[in-house]
Amino acid sequence: MKYIDIFLEYLSAEKGCSKKTLQSYESDLRIANDAISGGLMNADTTAIQDYLSNLDEKPTSISRKASALRGFYKFLIIEKIISENPTNNLDLPKPDRPLPKFLTNQEIELLISSAGDTKNSLRLRAMIELLYASGLRVSELCELPMSGILNDKLLIHGKGAKERLVPMHDAAIHALNKWLNARGESESKYVFPSNGKSGHITRDGFFKILKKCAVLSGIEPNRVSPHVLRHSFASHLLAGGAHLRAIQTMLGHEDISTTQIYTHVMPEKLKETVEKHHPFANK
Repeated sequence: MKYIDIFLEYLSAEKGCSKKTLQSYESDLRIANDAISGGLMNADTTAIQDYLSNLDEKPTSISRKASALRGFYKFLIIEKIISENPTNNLDLPKPDRPLPKFLTNQEIELLISSAGDTKNSLRLRAMIELLYASGLRVSELCELPMSGILNDKLLIHGKGAKERLVPMHDAAIHALNKWLNARGESESKYVFPSNGKSGHITRDGFFKILKKCAVLSGIEPNRVSPHVLRHSFASHLLAGGAHLRAIQTMLGHEDISTTQIYTHVMPEKLKETVEKHHPFANK
C-alpha cells in the first residue's frame, strides 16, 4: 500500500528512524493491512480493536503493533489524508508486571552471617540488617544521615522529598550500634561515610560488596541485590500477616497498587488467611 511506503519515508527522512525500526514498522503495518478486511485505509476503530484482540501474542508485542498503527494514522491525520483516527480509545491488554524476586528467611540469615567474612564486615552487616529490617531503598540507605537515627526508628527522606518513619527491630539496632561504635567520631554527616566525591558509600560500591557476600553465602550472586532485600522485607512481612497498608507506609509507596504486587507472591498465605478469618470460609 502506497501510504505505508509514504509513512516509512517520513519516518526515515523526518524522524531519522533506524533501519531496524523501519523494518519493524513496515512488518507490523503490512501484516495488519492484510489481516483487516478492506485494509488499513478502510478500517474503523472496531476493526482495529478486533484485529489486536485476536492476536495470540504477549501484551508487549500487541502494544508495539498498536503503537505502529497509532503512528501511521497520526501521520495520515497530519497530512489530512483522513479526518478521523481509528486508533483512538483502543482497549489494549496491560503488560504483566514481573513478580518481585526475594530470598528465603534462611538465605537472609546466611547472607547476614557471611558479612562477617568480608572487609568492613561491621558496616556491611549493619547495611544488610537495615535493608531487611526496614525495607529501605538502596539510595535511602547509602545516603542515610546521622540525624536520621531516632532511637529505634529511622527518619527517611524518600522520593519526592517525602519523609517517613520506619521502625528497626533489635537485631538491626544492635548491628547499627556496633558499626557506629567502630565508625567512631567523624565529621561526615552520613551513617556510612566514604572518602569518595559523594561523601558516602555509593550504590555501586554497596552492590559489589553485597555480591561478594552472596558468593560467600553460597547463594547465586544474580539472585542478590539491594532491591531483592527490599522485596524480601515486604514479602516476608506479608507472609507473616502484616497489613498491606502498613507495608505500603514502610516502603514509602505513594500508591497502594504498587504494594499490591506482593500479594501475587504469597497466594497460599493469603488463601490461608481468608480460610482462617473469613466468617463464611468453612460453610
